Amino acid sequence: MENWVLINKRADFELIMKECGVSAVLARCLANKGLTDIEQIKGYLNPKLDGQHDPFLLADMQKACELIWNKIKEGKSIRIIGDYDVDGVVATYILYRTLLRLGARVSYDIPDRVNDGYGINVRIVEAAYNDQIDTILTCDNGIAAIEQIEKAKQYNMTVIVTDHHSLVKAEDGSLLLPPADAIINPQRPDCGYPFKGLCGAAVAYKLSLALLKNQTDSDTSDFIRELVSFVAIATVCDVMDLVGENRIFVKHGLELLKSTKNRGLLALMDAAGLAGTRLNTFHLGYIIGPCLNASGRLDTAKMGLGLLLAEKADEAARLAAELVELNNKRKSMTKKNVEKAVALIEGSSIKDDKILVVYLEDCHESIAGIIAGRIREKYNKPTIIFTDAHDCVKGSGRSIEQYNMIEELQKHRHLFLKLGGHPMAAGMSLQKENIEQLRSLLNGTTSLTEKMLIPKVAIDVHLPIAYVSEALVKELEILEPFGKGNERPLFAEKNLRIRSAMIVGNNAGVKLRLADINGRSIEAVYFGDPAIFFKQIEGCFGANELRRLQTGRSSNATISITYYPNINEYNGFRNLQLNIQNYKFQLQ
Repeated sequence: MENWVLINKRADFELIMKECGVSAVLARCLANKGLTDIEQIKGYLNPKLDGQHDPFLLADMQKACELIWNKIKEGKSIRIIGDYDVDGVVATYILYRTLLRLGARVSYDIPDRVNDGYGINVRIVEAAYNDQIDTILTCDNGIAAIEQIEKAKQYNMTVIVTDHHSLVKAEDGSLLLPPADAIINPQRPDCGYPFKGLCGAAVAYKLSLALLKNQTDSDTSDFIRELVSFVAIATVCDVMDLVGENRIFVKHGLELLKSTKNRGLLALMDAAGLAGTRLNTFHLGYIIGPCLNASGRLDTAKMGLGLLLAEKADEAARLAAELVELNNKRKSMTKKNVEKAVALIEGSSIKDDKILVVYLEDCHESIAGIIAGRIREKYNKPTIIFTDAHDCVKGSGRSIEQYNMIEELQKHRHLFLKLGGHPMAAGMSLQKENIEQLRSLLNGTTSLTEKMLIPKVAIDVHLPIAYVSEALVKELEILEPFGKGNERPLFAEKNLRIRSAMIVGNNAGVKLRLADINGRSIEAVYFGDPAIFFKQIEGCFGANELRRLQTGRSSNATISITYYPNINEYNGFRNLQLNIQNYKFQLQ
C-alpha cells in the first residue's frame, strides 16, 4: 500500500516560463523543488564551475595552508590518514596528488574496516610516530578523534584535520573539538562557510585549491579540473544533497569524466562495461562507487586507492578486474543475506514489529549496512542488522524520515559498547545477549504509527501520456544530475488500458503497451518482479484477462502509474518509453 500525493506547490508559473525559457511542466517541477526566485532558478539551471565559494572562507584554512607550506619548505614528512569508503579514498587521492605536486614528502595510511574501525586510531598514530612522521593530515575523519589526536600531540606531531562529519557532543551538550593545530570542517559552529553540505573529498579539494592558489600555470588549471571529477564521484557515493556547490561538482564532474586520463578510472569503466557510456549519477553511485568500496569492505581500501594512482595500463587493468570481482562477491554475499534476513522476518514475530532488529549469524560485518538499507526499502521500516564481531556483535541501522534513529538508540545507551550515527543511519556494537532486549525496548517505546509506515509517493505533475514527447525528455535533462536532494521528477497518469504485457530480460521486469481513452499508445517498462505483477493483474481482473495479455491480445485491464519518460535506443531504433516507478490496478 502506498499513499500517492500530488505536490502542487504554488508559484508564478507564467513568470518562470517567460524569464527562464522553460515549459509549464518544467516550471512546476522547479517550483516543487522549492525554486521560485528567478535568479535562483537561473543559477540552478546553469550551475557554473566558477560559481564555487572561496576556500579561504572555511575556518582554519589559512592556518592549515601556512602549516603545510612551511612543512614542505622544511622537508618534513606528512602522512595523510583517510578512510575506507569511497569518500575517504577519493579525499586521500586528492590530497596525496596535490601534496606530491607541491613537492611534499608525503605518504598515506587508511584504516582496516574490521581490525581498525572508522578513522584515525592509536595504532595508526603510533605507526606514524615510529615512521618519524612530523605531520598528520586527516581527511573524511578526525573531527571525533579527540583521544587519538591527543596521543599524536603527546608525540609532538603537528595535526591538521579535514572532515565533514558532525562534532562530538559532551555530556553537558557542548561541542568538543580535537586538540589539532588546524581543523577544517564546515560543520564547525564558528565556520562561516556558506555551504555546509560538502563531503570529505570536497573539503580535501577545497584545501587543495587553497594550497594551489598562487600557482596559475595551465597545467595547474587542468589538474584542478581533474580533481572536480573525483569530487563528483565522492559526492554521489557519500549520498550528499545535490544542491549548491554539490550540484556544480557533479554536473561538471560528469562532463569532465568523459575525457578523464586517469588510467585507473578508465580501466574500471572498461572492466565494469561502462566504456563509451554517457555517465550519470547512477553509474557513479551503483557501479563505479561500489567497485571502489568493495576493496574497503572485503580486502583493503588501499587497493582502490592504488587503482586511482596506477601509472601503468596493465597495473590498472589488473586492479580494476580484482575490484570488479570483489564487488561481484560482495553482491552475491548481500543477496544471500538479504534473502536470509527476509526469511527470518517472515518466519517470526519480527514481521509485526515497527522497528526491525535482525541478527544474521555468519554475515560479514562490512555488508550489514547494505542489507539494512535493502530491508528498510522492502518494508519501509527502520531496520538494524547485527552481525558477529570479535567478542561482541556489531550493528548497522538505516531509518525512515519519520524516525530519528540515533536519538531513539541513545535512549538506551546503557546497552551499547559503542554507538554513533545520525537520524537516518547508525552504527553500534553490543553484547549478543542484549539484542533481544534492544528490540523489545525500541518497539515498546516507539511513537511510530501504522500510518507513518505507509510509503509516501510524491508526484510532481499529473501528466497525460499525450504530453510526453522527445522535446520534453530533452528538456527534463536540464534538471540533471539527479540524486538525494535533487530527485528525478515524478509524473502520473491514471486508468490507462494495458494492450500487452511481456517479461523482459532475465525476469528483470515487464514491458507494457499502454493506451489512454483516446487510443494514443506508448511503451512502458516496469523493473520489478514479473510474477508479483501478473499475480496482481489476475487478482484484480481475473485469469482470462491475464491470459489475453500474456498472449499479446488486448484486454480490459487498466493501470494507474507514476513514471519518468525517457528515450529508448536499441539497434539504431529510438522510441519514447515510460519508466514505471509505482502502479495500481483498479476495476472500473
